[in-house]
Amino acid sequence: MTRLVLSILAAVSLLAAAGCTTTEKRAAGGAAIGAGTGALVAAATGNNVAGGALIGGAAGALIGAATTPGMCRYRDAYGRIYEAPC
Repeated sequence: MTRLVLSILAAVSLLAAAGCTTTEKRAAGGAAIGAGTGALVAAATGNNVAGGALIGGAAGALIGAATTPGMCRYRDAYGRIYEAPC
């Protein structure tokens, strides 16, 4: 079962290393952190480590994607409106 957890963490890490957009990077990073934390908590409490890693990874991916800063509209001194990251 430990091999399954390590395989999941390795797969998520590879996704995070691939060239992605900012939202995808934050989601992959959140998934990796969540999977690791979920596995540790599950192991410490005597529960299913793979299940904890899956649940933690899913929660981390959702939180990482939801906390990505979006685009904001700005107006310069000449009245032109443009968009840039917030």
